Amino acid sequence: MQITEVADAIRRGDVSDVEQFLQANPTAVSARVDGQRTWLHVATDWPGHFPKVRETIHALIARGAAPNATFHGHHGETPLHWAASSDDLPALDALLDLGADIESPGSVIDGGAPLSDAVAFRQWRTARRLIARGARATLWHSAALGLMDRLRSHFSPASNPPIEAVTNAFWNACNGGQWEAAQFLLARGADLNWVGHDGMTPLNVAARSGNAVLVEWLRNQGSTSSS
Repeated sequence: MQITEVADAIRRGDVSDVEQFLQANPTAVSARVDGQRTWLHVATDWPGHFPKVRETIHALIARGAAPNATFHGHHGETPLHWAASSDDLPALDALLDLGADIESPGSVIDGGAPLSDAVAFRQWRTARRLIARGARATLWHSAALGLMDRLRSHFSPASNPPIEAVTNAFWNACNGGQWEAAQFLLARGADLNWVGHDGMTPLNVAARSGNAVLVEWLRNQGSTSSS
């Protein structure tokens, strides 16, 4: 089998073909497909959810694939970042079970951990699974997921985040459809009509979230759309 054929086998879920190839070519486990991706990146590449992905990941790591290897290119994302980006729970769990670092840096979003990808790309299942498995949440992660205890912990009488960070968190709360978090952050000075990521305002992303109560509240506060 050629490298491209192995990649196709991974995407098809032909685990036995992958194992046979690696048994015959043991050093190939560290090969880079197209010079950038590892086999584990192939297994977690967009759109994810490939057949037998859990078994594929187990087979690759058993043969020596490095769960925390980074992409060679314009970012340094690990396979866990890609599983998070695809909302692929079986891949995410398999990687974590086999030693993937839940706090690996390199996100294309902010250089951060896989949670940044999950939240930014609105992959709520993997975002919440990462939290359940111990991921640390930043201010904007907490806002987007409605993690009120974590959100409040970023504020104190002595010290508050910069207003730009508060506004970004507010935008993400609306993006996640989190009314309580949005109320909390607006009361702390967030810009109600910030034109944020993708040229969208909090009202725009709240509408996309499907939370009609949040949308009505934002309109009552004077929030406007960017289009």
